[in-house]
Amino acid sequence: MDLEELEDMEDHDLLFETVMNQEYEHFISLLGHDGDGDRHGDGGGEEDGDRHGDDDGAGVVHSTDDFNFNPSVPSLHTYLGDVEDTRHRTAFLDGGSVVNLPLFRLQGVVLFPGATLPLRVIEPHMVAAVERALSQADVPYTIGVIRIHRDTANWRMKSASIGTTAEIRQYGRLQDGSLNVVTRGQQRFRLRRCWNDADGVPYGEIEIIEEGLPLKTPRDVFEELGPSSASDRGDKVMGKSDQEVRSNLNEAETKDSRIGSCSTSENQSCKGEELNDSFGNTDAYPSNKISRAFWPHWVYRMFDSHLLAQRAADMWKKIVGAPSMDSLVKKPDILSFYIASKIPVSESTRQELLDIDGIAYRLRKEIELLESLDIIRCKSCQTIIARRSDMLVMSSEGPLGAYVNPSGFVHEIMTLHKANGLDLVGRPATEYSWFPGYAWTIARCASCRTQMGWLFTATDKNLKPRSFWGIRSCQVA
Repeated sequence: MDLEELEDMEDHDLLFETVMNQEYEHFISLLGHDGDGDRHGDGGGEEDGDRHGDDDGAGVVHSTDDFNFNPSVPSLHTYLGDVEDTRHRTAFLDGGSVVNLPLFRLQGVVLFPGATLPLRVIEPHMVAAVERALSQADVPYTIGVIRIHRDTANWRMKSASIGTTAEIRQYGRLQDGSLNVVTRGQQRFRLRRCWNDADGVPYGEIEIIEEGLPLKTPRDVFEELGPSSASDRGDKVMGKSDQEVRSNLNEAETKDSRIGSCSTSENQSCKGEELNDSFGNTDAYPSNKISRAFWPHWVYRMFDSHLLAQRAADMWKKIVGAPSMDSLVKKPDILSFYIASKIPVSESTRQELLDIDGIAYRLRKEIELLESLDIIRCKSCQTIIARRSDMLVMSSEGPLGAYVNPSGFVHEIMTLHKANGLDLVGRPATEYSWFPGYAWTIARCASCRTQMGWLFTATDKNLKPRSFWGIRSCQVA
């Protein structure tokens, strides 16, 4: 079948779980809610008179009075009913390993290493896929998950080339033979080919992607770090897009090629001078300091994974209101996937993050997204639905999480305390609610009638926030 046409393990887990617990215990006491009670998407759920929060303009509303919901509850996916822990943890596969796995091709879903993915498995051939995964000898309890989407050019289903293996953590069998499953992302893979076996079970031949090690600035090649000017320039350059950086570096290289008077021994010195010229004509180092590095110090800073991780964590804390993320900053590779799995951006942008090879490049892209994250629009008609300051974290999975409905469709939704330009369809329902204590009502774009997500309203008068919105990431521009 043509892909273009197809419809240290425990430490890793402990680090993720510890940070999420710390982060969202903090949310219980900090996160708030504002907006008016308009039922047609002109605001949130609380009346203006009940508003006690203070929006800092950069992220969520902070209040202890307007938030008493326990955000650890949605991450348990209790709506799935009784599920048993498999009590099995799969070791990581070596980079470059090629294995065959049962393959789940999901529309509207991008799974990252470390992220949770619930599944409602109904179709017999997919039930068989889970059963094969539970019993396979070489890679037990593991499936492959890859995103598919409709190609706008020919309206045929198209598969991504990069996916993520998922370990089956919990599962339960219902009386009708269907399965409820909770999985967790493990490792990125490159899909080499896929097929359906004689029983219709989808399989994929995958190659595990070898993840690079976090890079640090080679401080030993500098006699002594330069003054603040070098550091400041590094911060400025780290804020540039990769395209801008490459352009400036290429410009410097071009200038260097025109320096005919430089001897071989002087070539490195001249290149450093020209690079400095291309970024502002200031010296990165004082004349009495000697660098043994080929590039100036600020160039190395641009790809220092630990510096980038600290900057991304600081921005994430400012936008989402999270507490200290020091434990993740020490693991830039894990942090890069952590932010990628939770940043409230479109489905296609999340796939771009998954496709990126290199920790520093992924972190740089995330920093760029966090800097530009401001307006949330309807993908179909570009109507403004919300702003960054409208984000509300209702789950320990973060401001964006994956949930599955009774029909087996997985939805990645971002939660907002306020939204605009939405109409409600039907009456509130409590059955199969992803957020216990809240009823859900379908919400669609008032302009183009596309289903954007749901309004969740509290059924307990003491539960706060009184309401919030869940917007599907696949419908966001």
